[in-house]
Amino acid sequence: MEPAKFSIGLGNNDAKIRSDASKDYVEFWASQAKRLSWFKAWDTTLEWNPPFARWFVGGKINASYNALDIHQNQKDKPAILWEGENEERHTITYGELFSDVQKVSNGLKSLGVEKGDRVTIYLPMVPEIMVAMLACARIGAIHTVIFSGFSAASVHDRVVDSQSKIIITADGGYRRGVIVKLKEVVDAAIENLDFVQNVIVLRRTKIPISQNKKDLFWEDIVRDSPDVCGAEPLESTHPLYILYTSGTTGKPKGVLHDTGGYLTHLHSTFRWAFDIKDSDVYFCTADIGWVTGHSYVAYGPLLCGATQVMYEGAPDYPSQSRMWDILQRYKVTIFYTTPTALRMFMKYGDAIPNSFDLSSLRLLGTVGEPINPEVWKWYFRTIGKDKCPIIDTWWQTETGGMMLSPLPGLETIPLKPGSATFPIPGVDIAVVDDAGKETLPDTKGYLVIRKPWPGMLLTLWGDDEKYKSVYWSKYSGFYYTGDYAIKDGDGYFWLLGRADDILKIAGHRIGTAELESSLVSHRGVAEAAVCGIPHEIKGEAIIAFLVLKEGIKVSETLQNEVMSKVRSDVGAIATPQQIYFVSKLPKTRSGKIMRRLLRAIASNEKIGDVSTLEDGAAVSEIQAAFDDIKNQIS
Repeated sequence: MEPAKFSIGLGNNDAKIRSDASKDYVEFWASQAKRLSWFKAWDTTLEWNPPFARWFVGGKINASYNALDIHQNQKDKPAILWEGENEERHTITYGELFSDVQKVSNGLKSLGVEKGDRVTIYLPMVPEIMVAMLACARIGAIHTVIFSGFSAASVHDRVVDSQSKIIITADGGYRRGVIVKLKEVVDAAIENLDFVQNVIVLRRTKIPISQNKKDLFWEDIVRDSPDVCGAEPLESTHPLYILYTSGTTGKPKGVLHDTGGYLTHLHSTFRWAFDIKDSDVYFCTADIGWVTGHSYVAYGPLLCGATQVMYEGAPDYPSQSRMWDILQRYKVTIFYTTPTALRMFMKYGDAIPNSFDLSSLRLLGTVGEPINPEVWKWYFRTIGKDKCPIIDTWWQTETGGMMLSPLPGLETIPLKPGSATFPIPGVDIAVVDDAGKETLPDTKGYLVIRKPWPGMLLTLWGDDEKYKSVYWSKYSGFYYTGDYAIKDGDGYFWLLGRADDILKIAGHRIGTAELESSLVSHRGVAEAAVCGIPHEIKGEAIIAFLVLKEGIKVSETLQNEVMSKVRSDVGAIATPQQIYFVSKLPKTRSGKIMRRLLRAIASNEKIGDVSTLEDGAAVSEIQAAFDDIKNQIS
């Protein structure tokens, strides 16, 4: 494992928090929950009826109240510094956000929305998406946000499953200079769905849209609604939102999160990880349609009264310098993004970020997938100028918030490039073997969580049995994360990728993350994705797809160097059978590599929904490569 070479911290060392958490994790989380504003204190901190956890039972709380009402003593402070892809710019203060949320809350109530009703939100990255979420939370409606890249079929499935009576959408949204016609998608999705009572439409792009009797306009709702709406005192265990996880086939899983436990987890981790100060300008690049956008854009920053940048469009549009221009323009101090985005920026070279003033940065973070050491070091040196700690965070839609992460707001620890370091206080995580026994140091195994935590999902919407079978059936009493990992001799955790992405080569288990990390560590490789294809002798053979850095040419020498690098880093058993150099990898619009497409193409399976795909040409290129493989075999 990479040795600890970076010990830069922020001067915070509060050992008492970890010691208190290790003594009594239930009481510890109770002490953290008291930092929030409750209408009524809870009677029981944790009711644990495995595998169902209920936190702060009997307590009354409201997410919107904690995000807005408590900050009205600083109502002129910017809450959102918004930038559209088309370079529109607006500043929304805490006072303005508070006013808009109350109006939309009253508008929803006038349409008959009550506590427990579901409202689907299908909007681009505009401030109104946060207004809509907070308005639902204010009156006790359960919001279900759908990423604005999803297709009509995907929207249909989620609306049907949640039985949403209201849909909030826009005429369209901007993406790489093109208008994505969102209202058109919604019209197709809800055709013949009589239970959908109204569609509220935001005029974002001003394009013509078809109108029917269900349609209302956002501006009319805001204009005509009273501007005072009290926050509903809700049970701590009241559902805050449903967020669907997508798959290749079958019914989407609706992850259901509560209110009190979720807010406690976010309020705590946002403070610990980002060491947030009143003067900070925070920027998380996640789309709110994903859980990172829920937890560390919509809720976490507002709970802590932070000022944040919100950006609508693609990170490299209209130029490769867009991100660095935003960091410079708003004097961002905390930047939280994905390893995939960083690999893309690396591909463009150092000259672009070096031409911008990034001196305002004091803290960097990554989320979404394991970060390989080479990218970590580039981020540290080129973007952070050797002075900014990096928080490499691991968590899931189901966990609600960060579970593994350095915590500069609490402590200074040595950082190991590529490791998410340690569990957050009050969380018990381990790496275990097939029998559920904790592995020896530096031994690969499965990541599990051994005790309940406040941010955990309540269940899957409408499907307790599936919740039990997916997350709790592999190991008795342990939550199964589905991730493969190593815990080293110093207690640092290293994520190796999803367990269903693990390749089985001649009896050896090899994580896609460790293979891709080795490939990307070559000086000429910008991005990598690997998958397995059937092999008569080995079981599986490894195929690698590589995107080269600008200026690097494909050659036999380069291919041999890459092969040698993998043999040296991982072992001869991990040597790819074939390397294909491609111009792009299949990615979602949020920047994640769609590895399931690689698996589907390799296995001759149905690809499934690709509406979130950024560029369909990438799939065609990968498909052509696999066709070439098949022709060689036959």
